[in-house]
Amino acid sequence: MWSVVKGKLYKKFVFIDFETAFEFMKEVAKIVMEVNHHPDWRNIYNIVEINLFSFEQNTITEKDTQLAEKIDAIFKKLISN
Repeated sequence: MWSVVKGKLYKKFVFIDFETAFEFMKEVAKIVMEVNHHPDWRNIYNIVEINLFSFEQNTITEKDTQLAEKIDAIFKKLISN
């Protein structure tokens, strides 16, 4: 579940290993490029933390919530394989 932390949508994703975390990041990057809305993210080994925020509007927007849904779908797809 995404939460609001310091005014941004935030979620922490935990994977079994770095390879899976990196695969997740690659899939998210494809979507990010398509929608031209970029996350603030961080990866440490098997953990990916993502913050979503629309800097132009200085708030969380529909673009952020839509991207969050797409990211969740990628995560679900990866962990179900």
